[in-house]
Amino acid sequence: MSAPPALSRPRTTTRLIGIALAYFMVLLDTTVLAVAEPDLIASLDTDILGVGWATTVYTMTLASTLVLGGSLADRLGAYRLFLAGVIGFGAASLACACAHGLPALLVCRGLLGVFAAAIVSSSLGLIASLYPEPGPRGGAISAWAAISGAAMAAGPVLGGRLIELDGWRLIFVINAPLAAVVLLLCRTRISTPHHERPISWLPHLGLAAGLAALTLTITEAGQRNWPFAGLLGCVTLALAAGTAAIDRRSAAPLIPHTLRHNTAVWTAFGWGAVVNYALTTVLFALPLLLHTTAVEAGTTLLPMTLLVALNPPLTARLAAAYGSLYPIRMGFAAFPAGLCVTAFALAGDHRPIVLGIGLLLCGLGISWTLPALVGFVVDHAPPDATGAVGGILNATRQIGATVAAAVAGATLTQHSAGGWAAAPLTIAAALCALGFCSAVLAKPGRSRTPSGQPQGDALSEL
Repeated sequence: MSAPPALSRPRTTTRLIGIALAYFMVLLDTTVLAVAEPDLIASLDTDILGVGWATTVYTMTLASTLVLGGSLADRLGAYRLFLAGVIGFGAASLACACAHGLPALLVCRGLLGVFAAAIVSSSLGLIASLYPEPGPRGGAISAWAAISGAAMAAGPVLGGRLIELDGWRLIFVINAPLAAVVLLLCRTRISTPHHERPISWLPHLGLAAGLAALTLTITEAGQRNWPFAGLLGCVTLALAAGTAAIDRRSAAPLIPHTLRHNTAVWTAFGWGAVVNYALTTVLFALPLLLHTTAVEAGTTLLPMTLLVALNPPLTARLAAAYGSLYPIRMGFAAFPAGLCVTAFALAGDHRPIVLGIGLLLCGLGISWTLPALVGFVVDHAPPDATGAVGGILNATRQIGATVAAAVAGATLTQHSAGGWAAAPLTIAAALCALGFCSAVLAKPGRSRTPSGQPQGDALSEL
């Protein structure tokens, strides 16, 4: 009776590698685009605001469909949703590569965000089915996070090389063979439970419309079109209020009722948005401010991206030993310092050593903070809502990224007109400083993770 498990172990590992490679593909698409911005501007005859939209459309659709993806995974099965996400991501990537103008690229990037949400929402469910025992599952999730987290380090450098070879279109073409490899590795069906849970579509649509209106508001304000920006701001507030009212009465709300008044959990959601805001600001602004080649821009980002890929296991040990709040405080101390040093390095004469130190501090800020956030929200969330907090945390992080790209695009446009280049980094530093103050005042929760066990869910947040 012991033979079947032994025989199935290599197949299980193969499928785990496929799931990790799919998430690697999603993260790679985010990071490689950062160094492609100058080439996009020249090729599509657009400007900073145009490439800003190429980033925000992706994060907007990802943020507004992540929670929906979790519901669909429950109803349709995580394996079905995962396959649909991988196939769609590969096809939409090829469509991006074939886009002949900015509008077509934006449509395809929006589709990429939808399919990325399907992959992210289904991945952990598949791993839980492959590894039902807590011990092996923790190790599997840590390995998955390490493989997928390597995209953060590889993305800018690989993207720079691909752009040097054949322009920005190649960074999307590469996703098609990656998707084919994932489908090959995961061709054997993975059985996952189905739950006939209702889905309320209006809150999801309201979230997407509200994010789009908010992004437009920031863009118009950046261009100093104040009357239209004010009108769009009112529309954004109306959509937010309407979506919240509809969600409260929904049979399947975006926000579970037990989380609505949980201050600690909402504080953690805010931290996630701030960290992603700062990360996206660096990835978006730095290649545009360096005025260098894509390869050099990708190499410059390595002090930050390598730490994001390699440091989470240490963060998991710190959280297991001292609680998840400890590395969160460390991260929010390092991040604003790193952003300020980076801004200083970019002001006036280029200072590569100072820039490297700043990016190193930013990498510490990200790699200490993000992996501990899930542990913190799980410690403070009621047991019946732990499944929802991961999806909401991911969504709020992508909302932070969406706003960051919009603000950075607007402020850098003013830089082109004579404004201060370091403005987006300074804004991000101020937000991280507020995050540090709130982390100092926060209280640790009662951990429900056994001491020493890898915080796999936290690592997955990378």
